[in-house]
Amino acid sequence: MLRKVQQKKIQSPGGTFAIVASRYNARYVDAMLRAAEAELRRAGVSRIQIVRVPGAYEIPIVAKRLARAAHSDSQAPLSAIICLGVILRGETVHAAHIGEAVSRALMEIQLAHEIPVVHEVLLLENEAQARARCLNPKHNRGTEAAQTALAVARVMAGLNSVV
Repeated sequence: MLRKVQQKKIQSPGGTFAIVASRYNARYVDAMLRAAEAELRRAGVSRIQIVRVPGAYEIPIVAKRLARAAHSDSQAPLSAIICLGVILRGETVHAAHIGEAVSRALMEIQLAHEIPVVHEVLLLENEAQARARCLNPKHNRGTEAAQTALAVARVMAGLNSVV
């Protein structure tokens, strides 16, 4: 069942938020990107770095570079990386292979660098699912990705003062 995105008022914990977005299936990804950026701005985020890549498969390498660079840039700490993409299943298993590889890589980056990596690279059956999750404001996964990034960044910032 498709879940409605809840309107949440989450304040930015500060820092820079990066968004890595695929150009492939641009109609859908661009809508998620606009929604994510709007949600971050609504929360008071002033530094948003947007990086576009050709397709979903290229998202992890850029996310890894951003995460690694975050450790050397004390001026603008990276609070979270939001990864946006849409993979539509076709007649072969290629889409599933891409989806699995991206999921595994993003999880590994998050754990290795201790920076939240929000995985909103959607593996969908068809364009109807893409329209529902990307173009419909009530269900836009870009909004949800930004809310998740803000919430986890706040948790991580709180842990920094404890650990």
